[in-house]
Amino acid sequence: DWPAALAASVFAASPLGAPLLYSGAGETLPRTSAQALEALKPTGARALGGTQLLRIGSGGAPSGYKASSITGASPAALAVAVEHIWSGVQGHTPRQVIVVAADGPPAMAMPAAGLAAQSGTPILFVERSAVPAATADLLARLARPSSYIAGPRSLIGERVARALGRYGQVTRIAGSTPTTNAVAVARFSDGSFGWGVVEPGHGFVFANAARPLDAPAAAILSASGDFGPLLLLGNPNGLPPILSGYLSDLQPGSPPSGPVHGVYNHGWLIGDESAISATTQAEIDSLLEISSRSTSEPAIATPTTPANEPTP
Repeated sequence: DWPAALAASVFAASPLGAPLLYSGAGETLPRTSAQALEALKPTGARALGGTQLLRIGSGGAPSGYKASSITGASPAALAVAVEHIWSGVQGHTPRQVIVVAADGPPAMAMPAAGLAAQSGTPILFVERSAVPAATADLLARLARPSSYIAGPRSLIGERVARALGRYGQVTRIAGSTPTTNAVAVARFSDGSFGWGVVEPGHGFVFANAARPLDAPAAAILSASGDFGPLLLLGNPNGLPPILSGYLSDLQPGSPPSGPVHGVYNHGWLIGDESAISATTQAEIDSLLEISSRSTSEPAIATPTTPANEPTP
């Protein structure tokens, strides 16, 4: 149920910081999920009245925990239910929403998981040529939020964009393929919203576009630590030109004083070698590490120089 998992990605954001585990039917968890839950020992979220587990969609949850269920008759309705819970956690309704296509290729929606986790912005679902009633009703109740469409016109048409425009400002973030769409999301910023990753010194999360459930599972990495946007590979072997070009643009250089004073990029690779091969990992490594090309010397704070002032 990838729409349920995708909508749940926002719960990885602060203040919950909730990781996602996958379940089967009923109350039985897969062995790996059960082991993870036992190790995590969730103590409960004060903002959720002590709830330890959020059960999203039709999946089950084990007994012995204080759990709350979030359900919906459709992906759009489920996303609205998630937004309702999330607004209660934050104490206010959202000023932005991320819009993806429920009936499109799941790979095109994967970057929304990390963006929702990083920004605390809920994900809402539309269809290729229509805005579901549940989504429209929620947008009508909100105070003219900014809607960010993650996907090209071929996936979410202009008719839908105009319909969304009745409820607030609409901005499209688009690439024609899963890889280019993910790069577009990583580059995009609008004020305080968005990654805006256009310079070295960042974290990145790499996943295979053929494994859409990896994106919500990895969303917690976009909300903590290196805070990386999700980037997508089309297959395990080799980087698409658009992705290798993007990483080349962001590759750090070495300052005159040496690489010890340079900035560093960091990558998380999601999955085993069937998802991202060892050869591809080596290629990613070479593009993330500091190169031999020279770059400007970064400002270094001293006891008499505030950190926000350049070193003479």
